[in-house]
Amino acid sequence: MTILFDGIAAGMLLFLISVGLSVTLGLMNFVNLAHGAFAMLGGYACVVLLNGYGVPFLATLPAAIIVPALAGIVLERTLYRRLYAASDLDQVLFSIGLVFMSVAAAHYFFGAQQQPLHLPEFLSGQIHLPGVDIGVYRLFLIVAGLAVALLLQWSVIRTSFGARLRAAVDNQRVARGMGIDVNRVFSLTFALGSALAGLGGALGVEMLGLDPEFPVKYLVYFLIVVSVGGSGNILGSLYAAILLGVADVAGKYYVPQIGAFIIYAVMVATLIFRPHGLFGRPHK
Repeated sequence: MTILFDGIAAGMLLFLISVGLSVTLGLMNFVNLAHGAFAMLGGYACVVLLNGYGVPFLATLPAAIIVPALAGIVLERTLYRRLYAASDLDQVLFSIGLVFMSVAAAHYFFGAQQQPLHLPEFLSGQIHLPGVDIGVYRLFLIVAGLAVALLLQWSVIRTSFGARLRAAVDNQRVARGMGIDVNRVFSLTFALGSALAGLGGALGVEMLGLDPEFPVKYLVYFLIVVSVGGSGNILGSLYAAILLGVADVAGKYYVPQIGAFIIYAVMVATLIFRPHGLFGRPHK
């Protein structure tokens, strides 16, 4: 039960970091491999405020959301917007270039060392129940992940902004003809994806660590979650992240000799039988 709980917590962390990529890749049809750079930015915003200025951990989370969101808006309007109609290869090369630039910038400003993060006392320790030890911070991650999933799913499906976004993605010309400001919708959507990445990056520092190689180190994990869950499917990314988290933790515990191989095996098996992901739809 402890392994299952830790796996769910790890899956929730994967979801929190990767769901922003599901927004930009699945809903905007933009291959943004620099997603991890925004997560790293949120992580550094958190640790700088926490370690450098003594700001309480929970109070740093708004900054970890706002700073990547503002960076996302600036980059979307100056760079990303020029490549919406470009080929997938151009988008990949562009965003990979941003990854290496962000790694170099992080090295310059923060050095190569891991950034320490000390959780507040109320988020530390464990709750001991019959048959399971529940880490308080892992429980916090599960609650945060569920809250983000429900709010994001509701905003995409039930709100007027979600309707405008889906219309802009399906047919920009018709959307503009109906009075929808497509550029504004895309800017806000990209900012949302960046903000979610920043939140995940800040919450992930304690479990994943934080150093300048973060965007490269975990890029494959973000892509696995989105591909297994189905591009653009919020709840699909949630289910896929939980599945992969449990498989990863259980695999490393029971068969440590093969380590992270389990998560890739789950991805391959899933995509063989469901090429568009567990909840994805075939591309038209």
